[in-house]
Amino acid sequence: MFGFLGILVAFVAIVGGNYVGGGDLSELYNPTAALIVVGGTLAAAMVQSPREDFRRAWRLFGWAYRTDEPDFNAGNQALRDWCQQARKRGLITLEAEAGKCEDAFVANGLQLLADGRPPEMIRSILEVDLIAREQRDLQAVRVIESLGGYAPTLGIIGTVLGLIQVMANLAEPETLGHGIATAFVSTIYGVALANLLLIPTANKIKRLVQGRAQYHEMLMDGLVFIAEGQSPEVIRQRLQGYLETDYAAKKAS
Repeated sequence: MFGFLGILVAFVAIVGGNYVGGGDLSELYNPTAALIVVGGTLAAAMVQSPREDFRRAWRLFGWAYRTDEPDFNAGNQALRDWCQQARKRGLITLEAEAGKCEDAFVANGLQLLADGRPPEMIRSILEVDLIAREQRDLQAVRVIESLGGYAPTLGIIGTVLGLIQVMANLAEPETLGHGIATAFVSTIYGVALANLLLIPTANKIKRLVQGRAQYHEMLMDGLVFIAEGQSPEVIRQRLQGYLETDYAAKKAS
């Protein structure tokens, strides 16, 4: 929600600033410029990126505005609850918890525990999953970053095309001012798209991905400690450092 608020504030600031300066909203409306900037930017990214990275980038784009920072304290408490359950009723009972868990990474770890896998195997399997997922997501983030790099350039291309049309109509000097003003709308679109949406969203996703990776690393350590037969209090003490990280502190605040 906070991200959407930022986009709204940016839009109001630009439109409001244009209005206060004596401009009109219709002056910023140019479908041709939007087509050149948005279409050209997407096309450039498609040339650069594999299809799967491109598709994953757009999934992450929506995910960034639907998800929250992971709750490290809640995760730590869940680990202690699972540990207590395993000590009282056996590891096999964690299979039911795996079936209820919406997080595929955690569900996989709980299932490995329920299957009686040794701690070393659990850590090995979860580490591969953790690293591979983070790398795939960060590769998709680079697609969005590249979109942010291409958008201003396509805005300039749109402006140049508009100026070419203006220069072709020099026989009608009364239309020159309006034509030049319209041509520069492409630059506004490109710069605004890059700096108010694409680049901030890429940075937001990068932070969420890194925070989620650290959260999953904490859960992985906790699941391994459960497999080793550690007590809930020992797990709390050994994972305390995760609760003092930047990601956990900001979520708690």
